Amino acid sequence: MAGRTKDLVSVETESSLSKVAAKEVSKLVTLAMPWVAYVLVFGVGCAFHFILDSDDPQTIGWTMFLLAVAVLVLTGVTFGQSHARGPWGKTHTTLTTFLAGVWVCAATINGPTTVITGRLVLIGGFTIALTWNIRTVIRMKGWDQPGAISDPLSFLFGQGAERAGMPAIEATTTKATAHKVEGEVQLEQGRQVAEDLQRKVGYVESGIGLPPGSITASIDPDHADKAKVTISDPRVMKRPIAWVAPSRPGLSIADPLNIGLWQDLDEVEFALLGFHLQVMGQSGAGKSIGGAWNILAEVVTRYDVAVFVGDITKGRQTLGPLEESLHRFETTKAGVKAMIRELQARVKERTDYLASKNLTKWKQGCGLTYWLIWFEEFPDIYDCLSDKEQELFLSMLKAIRSAGGTIVLSLQRSDYSQMPTLARGQLGNMCFGVQTGGDASFGLSEPQQDAGARPELWSNKQPGMAYLDVPGIDDGRIAMPLRTYAWGLDDKGDFDDERANAAMRAHSAQWPAAAKPVDATTAALSRLHGGSQAATAPVGLLERDDGQDDDDEEVQNVAREYLDTDDPDPDVTADIDDEIPELDEGEPPLTFAPPAQSMTPEQRGAALMARLQELWDEGARDFSSGAFKPLWETTDISRAWIQKQLRRLVEAGVLAGYDEAAQRYLMPNRPEV
Repeated sequence: MAGRTKDLVSVETESSLSKVAAKEVSKLVTLAMPWVAYVLVFGVGCAFHFILDSDDPQTIGWTMFLLAVAVLVLTGVTFGQSHARGPWGKTHTTLTTFLAGVWVCAATINGPTTVITGRLVLIGGFTIALTWNIRTVIRMKGWDQPGAISDPLSFLFGQGAERAGMPAIEATTTKATAHKVEGEVQLEQGRQVAEDLQRKVGYVESGIGLPPGSITASIDPDHADKAKVTISDPRVMKRPIAWVAPSRPGLSIADPLNIGLWQDLDEVEFALLGFHLQVMGQSGAGKSIGGAWNILAEVVTRYDVAVFVGDITKGRQTLGPLEESLHRFETTKAGVKAMIRELQARVKERTDYLASKNLTKWKQGCGLTYWLIWFEEFPDIYDCLSDKEQELFLSMLKAIRSAGGTIVLSLQRSDYSQMPTLARGQLGNMCFGVQTGGDASFGLSEPQQDAGARPELWSNKQPGMAYLDVPGIDDGRIAMPLRTYAWGLDDKGDFDDERANAAMRAHSAQWPAAAKPVDATTAALSRLHGGSQAATAPVGLLERDDGQDDDDEEVQNVAREYLDTDDPDPDVTADIDDEIPELDEGEPPLTFAPPAQSMTPEQRGAALMARLQELWDEGARDFSSGAFKPLWETTDISRAWIQKQLRRLVEAGVLAGYDEAAQRYLMPNRPEV
């Protein structure tokens, strides 16, 4: 078997080498053809001269007449058959035929080697043959294609698309700079659409000989048979790009942020307003130092925004350098829970305020401070919330956009076990490097995936590289790589951790939260670094109007839809001035929960299966992980551990599956009785 395989490999190798050799021989033959024709014309002239060898004027006259007719006929046929050529090609072929015929006539009478005819055939023939070789080389290189020199996109894109099995009818440049070529491609009508081109981008890059990621293709919203394309060089993003200074210090959060450069070296700018954002990437890919640092460093320089941050996983290690510029930074479970409750409780108050001003959304100058709420390593935060607190969080996520707030969730992998499906559907996408294409599907939007975004190409080897799809980003850029700015580069241009932290602390100190006036509600919710009090903005400071239009199509007070039933007990009411009743005599209530029961791995597994059996006996057809709340409240079993084991049971076939839309696990079918 091994010998047969070796023989097959040998045959395939020989076949491939034969094809390569045949292709090279074909090129040599093409180049040799003008010289063969050169020798042939000289031979014809010699032959006619020696055949004519006659002094009879009548014979010479008729012979020359017939030769002249033959030359004219051949010249006419050449001119007619070269109609598909361009003006230069038609002139070249026709003139070559005519001159060769005239020389044969002259050689027939005077001889091929006389002073005149001999020098004509030597110099003129050599020149004509060489011009044909020049044309052949130009044609082999593709330099004769229409627009090859005048239209860079046609030159770069046309042949690559044809080699990839997608011949473009027309490729037209709309913009060309030193770093990119933009344009549109007209595809074959009725047979090709822009999505076909997006799927073939990698093959087109191969056909042109470009590095992976050089071409970005997007749909033309006005024409189904056209695509918009951008060609740039991904290699320019391999080195870190130094952060220089904030882009618009002192302006509004409604003005664009600048967080890095696109692959074509244009600045990455967008307004972080009116949407929520998911920042995803594997460990070391730069989602915190690249994504969080650059976004927050820009935000804290704006006069009308306050930043609330929660990170219970790394504490102050990642975002600690920014703490002085943050209005609240919680690093404990209790602190994050309290912050979520307090922020959510004020959402309706803010929407009512906006409604009183006939606004359906926050706008610059409305009188409220915009809220940016950032949750680092979000799965750990969501996991520590009770079911009721999770409901409060999701309610806030759905409603706070209308109340003047944006929530950013940062995590490593946004699958259903780490991110609620309801939340993921509300988020824009910023995806840094990931390990596999499967991981990428959780961090990219569907249009980004269709357009060929491939963050797995970087993994964590180029920290700060990312894709971005949020409102305000052109469709042609959602699959174009970007690189966020790097803080604290050393003299060689490499990232230096100590310099980066020092630079961020200095920036934060330059824009302290304590020096930024905010509205009264925001001031009450703030917990500033060092224990100082947040400054309350004077009347009118946050109500300056810069002429922005209010064009949101939402229904006024849409937040009520989510907030009317969020009170855990509507029948219980209290006011801040109400008297606090005295406690009954007896044991004081517990301040802390009793210590969790410690269990061995075997006991945890037994407890999980026992709870599953209880649900089965109760007739449950499906359930959520919240059904196991008694376990993580009374034992050392965590919710994350339970979710992990339930996924394993789904994979093993013990459970029937997982309904991602409903976020519920499915029980196996019950046997018929």
